[in-house]
Order: sequence, then structure tokens, then C-alpha cells
Amino acid sequence: MTNLRTAIPIALLMLTCSCSNGPLQPIRINGEAQGTYYSITYYDTQHRNLKKSIDSLLYDFDLTASLWVDSSLIRKVNENKDSVVNDCFATLVNLSTEMNRFTDGCFDCTVGALVNAWGFGFKQRKELSETAIDSMLQYVGLQPTIEKADDGTFIVHKANSKVSFDFNAIAQGYSTDMVSRFLEERGITDYIVDIGGEVYAKGAKPDGSKWKIGIERPAENKYSSPEVETIIELNNQAVVTSGNYRKYYEKDGIRYSHTIDPTTGHPVEHTLLSVSVIDTVAWRADALATAFMVMGLEKSKKFIEAHPYDSGTQAVFFIYNDNGEYSTYATEGFNKMKGEKTNHSK
Repeated sequence: MTNLRTAIPIALLMLTCSCSNGPLQPIRINGEAQGTYYSITYYDTQHRNLKKSIDSLLYDFDLTASLWVDSSLIRKVNENKDSVVNDCFATLVNLSTEMNRFTDGCFDCTVGALVNAWGFGFKQRKELSETAIDSMLQYVGLQPTIEKADDGTFIVHKANSKVSFDFNAIAQGYSTDMVSRFLEERGITDYIVDIGGEVYAKGAKPDGSKWKIGIERPAENKYSSPEVETIIELNNQAVVTSGNYRKYYEKDGIRYSHTIDPTTGHPVEHTLLSVSVIDTVAWRADALATAFMVMGLEKSKKFIEAHPYDSGTQAVFFIYNDNGEYSTYATEGFNKMKGEKTNHSK
């Protein structure tokens, strides 16, 4: 669904460890969804392989929220062909508008037209004038509302017919949470779900060890091999990374990031290379990672200070410095989660 996380680095590299000492063997399933990969490992006393059901769940999600599926619900809503939406679509709208308020507009699901125009959606990039950008920007920030009809259906109300939605900065995290809930409903409480680098881990392995995740160091360019910067342990938490060093295009020596600033209509321009956000749910980690990339480091630091460890949120930022190298800034809670620094490559 989202080419967002295929072109952004697979920034979270799951470090798989042998679990032969435990009474249960891990069940590992892999596949494709949302224009990227998924990888799930879980322990189940009933030894069920749930790949078929999970594939079906993710397929249905694509039909709701994927801009790369011609017949998807979001495409129909954007093209004003439909306004009756399902519960999943309604939830994505409500969560998106909530995060728009929480981040003072830095997260915005109404940037769809601009994302496409800059060539980071499902359409080819255009040569953009300031007039063209301004014409699209006037519809950004016009947040939708959801009405529940008497028959139980949901109706999305667009503030203007030219508003175009893009859930890519929240949908992949939401789908990670969705699959996690699916496992929980079947009594599975020890698992890790990774959808295109959006990771949620619950419980532990049979030997009691926690799930370990590698945070990728910023790559030189989109073709560079991933390398792990540091390792963290997740304890009923999600981790999501957003970055500007793999999904971009270059013109006249200038690198244009895929992250669109909803206040300017332009790709962001600052020294923040990437941010990894840890939260109790993947959808919020996903949204905050994008919002922090829009804010830049200094504004993000002020935001975190104003919302101290809100809902367990932690983060690490990778910043490009004047010497052509990168440095890091991390919250206190993130530093406590860190393990060894490594040069391990995938």
C-alpha cells in the first residue's frame, strides 16, 4: 500500500535469534502487503499457521487505504466517487485528525495532492511552479469529519471536494497494530510484527528474552546497504523510523525529500536525516515519526519537552552536521533502551 516504507529505509532490522531452548518453536510467516514486505514471528501453543488469514486481513486493508490500488476506497473518496466508508477508513480519519491537532498541523492527512505532484505518490512527478503549489496548498489542512449514519455506516465529509487524503504516514503503523490485535484475539501473546519496518513486539521468547530490534544508521544514499547503529529491546512497544535519505529525487544537485511540509507545500529542508519513535502503539509512532521529520530537531525537542514521554513515547534523532557527518540526539528513555553499538550489516 505504501511505497513510503519501501523507499524509506527498512530502518528497523529484526535481529532473529535461535530459540531452541524453549518448549515452543517459533512460527515465522512472511509475505507482501502495502507495496512492501511483512515478517511476523510468534509462539502459539496450538501451533497454528495464520498466514492465510493475515494475508486476507492485509489485502482487505489495501482495498480500504492503499493509494496504489485503483479501486481502493481512499481513491474513490479522493475522486469524489464515494463518501460512505467502512469502520477502518473512519478510524484512520479520526486518528489522523487527532494527530493533526496534537502536532499543531505538522502531521496532516490532506497532503495527498502535493505528495503526488512532487512525485512521491502513485503519479509521475510534475514540474511545479509556486502558483501550482499554492493552488494545492489552499486545500491542505482542511480536516475531514466522520458521521455515523442511522444504519451503522460511516460517512466522510470533506471540507472541499479538492481535498485529497493520504494515510501513508499512519496506515502502515495502523496495519501493524491491526495484525497484532488479530494475534491477541487468538490468544497469542508472544510475537513480533514487522510491516515494512513498522514494528510492534509483545511478550517474550520462551527463554524469557525480549525481542531485539536494530535501528539503522543513516545511509549515504538510497542504494547503500543497511547497517545497524544500535540495538534496543522492545517490551510491549512499537518502533517506527522515518527518514529522508532513501526516498528522494535529485535535480540540479539538490536532493528533494519525500516528506512534504504541510505548511509550505514543499519537501522539508533541514538537517534531520531520520527519527525512530518508540510508542505503545505503532500508529502513533508512525504519525509522530513523520511529524518530527516535518518539525526538524529543535522544534521536535520542544514538542517532546511540552509532552514529556507522552504515552511512553521515546525517540532518537539522526542529524547531519556541518562536518558532513551525522550525530544523534535521544530522549532519556530511549537511551535506557539502548544496547550495544554495532557495525552489523544486513
